[in-house]
Amino acid sequence: MGNPAIDYSAFPERKILCIDMKSFYASCAAVARGLNPLTCHLAVVGNTNRPGSVILAASPALKKDFGIRTGNRLFEIPDDPRIVVVTAEMKMYLEISVEITRLFHHFVPKESIHTYSVDESFLDVTGTEKMWGSAKELAERIKDELLETFQIPSAVGIGPNMLMAKLCLDLDAKKAGTAEWTYKDIPSRLWPVSPLSRMWGIGSRLEKRLNRMGITNVCQLAHYPLEKLEKTFGVMGNQLFYHANGVDLSELGAPILDGQISFGKSQILLRDYTNPEEVRYVLLEMCEEVAKRARESRKIGRTVSLGIGYSKNEGGGFYRSRTMDEPTNITSDIFSVCMQLFEQFYEQKTVRKISIALSNIMEDDYIQLSLFDKDREKKRALAYTMDGIRNKYGSASLLRAVSYTKAGTAVHRSGLVGGHYAGENH
Repeated sequence: MGNPAIDYSAFPERKILCIDMKSFYASCAAVARGLNPLTCHLAVVGNTNRPGSVILAASPALKKDFGIRTGNRLFEIPDDPRIVVVTAEMKMYLEISVEITRLFHHFVPKESIHTYSVDESFLDVTGTEKMWGSAKELAERIKDELLETFQIPSAVGIGPNMLMAKLCLDLDAKKAGTAEWTYKDIPSRLWPVSPLSRMWGIGSRLEKRLNRMGITNVCQLAHYPLEKLEKTFGVMGNQLFYHANGVDLSELGAPILDGQISFGKSQILLRDYTNPEEVRYVLLEMCEEVAKRARESRKIGRTVSLGIGYSKNEGGGFYRSRTMDEPTNITSDIFSVCMQLFEQFYEQKTVRKISIALSNIMEDDYIQLSLFDKDREKKRALAYTMDGIRNKYGSASLLRAVSYTKAGTAVHRSGLVGGHYAGENH
């Protein structure tokens, strides 16, 4: 059986900007000290008093002139009077990030903004041509305003979906400043990409597994038998195939082939999470969002997938799925499966990215009475009632107690951009 033909003309013609603040932490720290972020030699570290402290950010000039980059240690910085070393000030970075999001509101409504991480955002600018000109013209205008208002340089990738915009940013725009990819560019821009770890979403461990299968560039991945990829990697195999063909089926955006095939949520965490108990809190929040999205569409699912990405320094991660006996859209059911997967595959490393998906979807009129859970219908009714309250009074009106802990992220996000985050399915 051959691979499915992909008809790009069937997809909506969207214009998505992926905006990256260049060396964001270092740029913020430089501006706060009256220095030029592009020419100063500045390093941001966790703790200036500990020689082994990790460098969280380095200015472009420090990278270029001294070869010091994120992940190096404080003791590796040369003793040079030109180099400024500062302690990270997360509160300031978050405040500036919120102000940058406010600036984006001048160009598009808040529901068209997806904050992906502290220094990266997606903007859906489809249909704004009459007001702001082409997507490229708007990208340049936003870059100018960011520079003028915050003195922070940026780069913008433009694509027909979030994935393509992100790939364009990573592979093209970070060097060029601004770049645009369309579906027509896939064979010439995306397929030659090698090694595979240059492709967003493919880490070193996954790259090695693909290499062992004879796949060394994106073109080979795009033409590899889908059936074999799915057999080897499960849900992720399907995602890898479509990503390699420039189709956004990831948790970043709504799957657009064969209708809604999954509900997902992906989050780059704002800091390192080394305590598994804190990761558990974030997982619970994210399961709540995934379940709510499924309920909003009156859908239930049987398969839960959990992806955990470790910090850049430690590398790796895992993506595993488990299918339940009965389909559900109840938070506690999804969370329970996520915790089973987490406890089985977690390697006591620092967590920086989490993704959760509910797939194997069907309509929420499927009822199979469970002998073991007589309160199932009560839980379902309660979940829909809570959704109604949140929709009426805002996403922060009903949050689980964990959202108010140090590990919780929902309170911060609900204030950041009205709860709209990359990873939402629309």
